[in-house]
Amino acid sequence: MLFYDVTTLYLESGKTDVLREPGFSKDGKTAESQIVLGLLVSRDGYPLSYCIFNGSQYEGYTMIPVIDDFIQRFLLDDFVVVADVGLMSKRNVQQLEDAGYKYIIGARIHTESEAVKKWILSLGKEDRKYHERKHGDNARLIIGYSTDRAKKDAHNREKGVARLRKSYASGKITKASVNKRGYNKFLEISKDVDVVISDDKIAEDAKWNVLKGYITNTDLKPKEVVTQYHGLWVVERAFCVTKGNLEARPIFHFTEKRIEAHICICFMAYKVYKELERIICIAKVDLSVDSVLRIAKTIATVRINFPNNGTVMQQTLLLTPDHCKIKPLFDIQSILSQG
Repeated sequence: MLFYDVTTLYLESGKTDVLREPGFSKDGKTAESQIVLGLLVSRDGYPLSYCIFNGSQYEGYTMIPVIDDFIQRFLLDDFVVVADVGLMSKRNVQQLEDAGYKYIIGARIHTESEAVKKWILSLGKEDRKYHERKHGDNARLIIGYSTDRAKKDAHNREKGVARLRKSYASGKITKASVNKRGYNKFLEISKDVDVVISDDKIAEDAKWNVLKGYITNTDLKPKEVVTQYHGLWVVERAFCVTKGNLEARPIFHFTEKRIEAHICICFMAYKVYKELERIICIAKVDLSVDSVLRIAKTIATVRINFPNNGTVMQQTLLLTPDHCKIKPLFDIQSILSQG
């Protein structure tokens, strides 16, 4: 399973060039120049490959080059590409098909043909029950419903609509508020400033939000397809760790070569992070990577050189209960032999 997604990394510079350009920022830094980072990870979130693009690059055009490069370098012939609906377009799907790649992608069910939409809305909404039908020449469209997701969507919609009713109680809209994202899709704007909250749009949205679609050309059962698609959270976690714990952004470099080096170092740092996570799991240490690192920083090793005979004595001091929790990690050879 090859999971792919993209994010953006902003730079502390308003200057632009071939690589640094303004674009849609996933960090909300619309005033800064940025780069786009595409990341390919395994099922457990282990980083496999990455590529950087200029900040204005449409994210949908980043996926195929990264996957093609990885497949060709390692001569893979048995894999499934998993990608979010936001990355998919007819162009990408066609390229996946032309290359003979197996894939699982999110479906934009509300943009399907009228016949397909009618079929989707006719399905019974039973928790964890999946329906499927042929999609194109080689793929299947799978539709699922989740009671938990339906409750969450309904709750978020009610909160969003309540905020709208409060914000636009006067029936007028300001220039500042018209650009706000979220539930403004429920507004109908006329005469430039007059607004009405459309109950019809709210009801229409409620019909679709509780349903989720997936497109695949694999032979996997529907439940397995959905399970694998939901595994995309490992890429999101990779971005969170890289941006937060490893401080991949903001970027303070200005030349293309230094920016590329910065991203390479962050990629390797995340590999080390994931390797430590794997070792912690093998050693059965019930702590997170961040907790282990925090504890390790408080451990001291005493080294004494005896000048008379040239011998050296070295002792790592495990003085607290926390220190003892990570003691198994000091026997790295034993751990690796188990893994």
